[in-house]
Amino acid sequence: MPIKYRENLIGAWAFLMGMVLAVLVGIFAGNRTNPLILGIMAVLGLVVGYFVSEKEVQTFLLASVSLVIVSFAGIQGLFLDAAIRGVAIGKIVSSILGAFLVLFVPATIIVALKTVFALAKR
Repeated sequence: MPIKYRENLIGAWAFLMGMVLAVLVGIFAGNRTNPLILGIMAVLGLVVGYFVSEKEVQTFLLASVSLVIVSFAGIQGLFLDAAIRGVAIGKIVSSILGAFLVLFVPATIIVALKTVFALAKR
């Protein structure tokens, strides 16, 4: 039981650090994000995906795929709106959504692959 608790704790901390980093990157870096920071966020996403428990896979995939789709759609709409109106807030929000994509796409891929391999074992 302690190992399972520790695994959930590692995934939870990776998720929390990734979310805070995504918001900070979106607010302060904008489109000039350092590739090293994006790499760290992608690795945190991999860690989050690795530590999702088997009973939480369906919920995680539904939530993460929804977040990825909405973030992508939001970026497209905000880029268009910011280009038309020249709004700075739209650029910040689209940058935050882009950082969420960097975090959640690797996590979603890892969980989906784990699910496919688990189904193949049955």
